[in-house]
Amino acid sequence: MNFLVCISKVPDTTTKINFANDNTEFDTNGVNYIVNPYDEWYALVRALELKEAAGGSVTILNVGPPENDAIIRKALAIGADNAVRVNLDPQDAFQIAGEIANYAKTDSFDVIFFGKETIDYNGSIVPGLVAEMLDLPYVSYASKLEMNGNAATIERDIIGGSEINEVDTPFVVSAMKGMAEQRIPNMRGIMQARSKPLTVLEPSGAASKTKVKEFEKPEDKGSCHYIDAENAAELWNLLKNEAKVL
Repeated sequence: MNFLVCISKVPDTTTKINFANDNTEFDTNGVNYIVNPYDEWYALVRALELKEAAGGSVTILNVGPPENDAIIRKALAIGADNAVRVNLDPQDAFQIAGEIANYAKTDSFDVIFFGKETIDYNGSIVPGLVAEMLDLPYVSYASKLEMNGNAATIERDIIGGSEINEVDTPFVVSAMKGMAEQRIPNMRGIMQARSKPLTVLEPSGAASKTKVKEFEKPEDKGSCHYIDAENAAELWNLLKNEAKVL
């Protein structure tokens, strides 16, 4: 089977977030970037497991500038066969989705994998947009995926339980915890990644639809108020008279 795994570059979770140019741009100074964990740990690894079980190929796709090549090589080191980078500094989710969809039309992919969201924007927007642009079935927040020929059985989390879906290829899926277990690149994989093909394509012309006006940090967390375990009355008074409902 032919799998396409779409990956994003995101700041490491320990990054201290700052903005520049009157809070209109993310300040990249001193930021360590990683592969988006949901893309790497769950989407990519499950695609590799399916390839290893039934054969096929796994292609990595990233929409981004040349600086993204380092994280793409890491994904190749984990086991992907080849990679494609659309040479663009994307402005919003619509533009990213448009570029992914236009590339996907150039090949016959059986499954297009995404992580359920990126850890910087947490939007969960791009996978659904891509599915709509390609007129394909879409299953979001998938925690399990099994293939039987061209048919897939997918379990996804819903409020209060889980849901089982059956869908035929081709389709789009976004993966979350439970889909697979994280893989650590070994030395052999790292060495092989250096020679695996990474194709750079010029953008197809997908347009953005939104513009950032300003970024704003959330308010700093207030200090903790510790109460003696024996003093339930004080706790009750604080909850009743001073606690804020968010």
